[in-house]
Amino acid sequence: MLCQRLWYLGILLAAPSLVPAQEQDFSKVEIRTTRLADGLYALQGAGGNMTASVGTDGVLLVDSEFAPLADKIRAALRELGGGGPAGGPASNQPGSSARSDLSVRYVINTHYHFDHTGANAAFARDGATVIAQDNVRARLLTGGTAGNGGSISREVPAVEAAALPQVTFDHELTAHVNGADARAVHYSHAHTDGDTIVFFLRTGTVAMGDIYVRYGFPFIDITGGGSVQGMIAACEDVLRRVPGDARVVPGHGEVAGVADLREYLQMLKDTSATVADAIKAGKTLAQMKQERILGRWSERYSPPKAFVDTDAFIETLYNSLRQGHTARHGSRPR
Repeated sequence: MLCQRLWYLGILLAAPSLVPAQEQDFSKVEIRTTRLADGLYALQGAGGNMTASVGTDGVLLVDSEFAPLADKIRAALRELGGGGPAGGPASNQPGSSARSDLSVRYVINTHYHFDHTGANAAFARDGATVIAQDNVRARLLTGGTAGNGGSISREVPAVEAAALPQVTFDHELTAHVNGADARAVHYSHAHTDGDTIVFFLRTGTVAMGDIYVRYGFPFIDITGGGSVQGMIAACEDVLRRVPGDARVVPGHGEVAGVADLREYLQMLKDTSATVADAIKAGKTLAQMKQERILGRWSERYSPPKAFVDTDAFIETLYNSLRQGHTARHGSRPR
């Protein structure tokens, strides 16, 4: 399982040039789009999910997937009325007004992992401004180790200068584009130490990055400053902010609703409490695995060939709870 988890981590995190071609056949990847609201779409390819605001101001894109997919992402955005390089001709989409600028104008990174930032440089060269929380730029600049503090670990290289965010923020930032506000809010020590959740205030839609995923037990980058305490705090805050009919774009998996996020949050709370009780009782990590203390959640969250299997998630929770973190996030959207 260790080799298998390293392979999946490579798919999710590593620069494409570092992964064997047979494992990264981007020629077969298709970019699927899902309409979330007028002018707002979810895009899914091979890496992290993207969210795009498309309108007369151009495109604001949340996350950028892998570099080799940039052309396919542009093509998908053109189908929606945007996505061409800066200075490209206007387009008259059926049933919509002419776009004054088809380009991707802004890219907001939800965190530093390469399956969410890989095409930063491609869009920056088109003229886009890349935006991220301060810690994202720092980690992209230096590289480092991504892992759960146990069996999942991989070195992540520094990126080229063109891929670095040009604009960074500490707590929160609001982009006023396409007649609406996209508010980026930092949640500390969640999936990583630089996570951003983007709230599209007019439509009640939220792009959560890898704080919320739908592939099973989540990967929490403990060595990258993440913690389960921060994951829980972030999900709780999102549920306080969004309306009951909100569309929730996870970092991976299909678009969800509030009920799905609430179920995921309860899993995080219950599994954390189980491991915390075991720590309090003096049990070792090996004993927790042997006793399968998270067995009741395995069928739902640890399917065959899971990226994060039950033992790896026990490691994650054990390491997170033992080191402790205080979650912090920006102010409440007005």
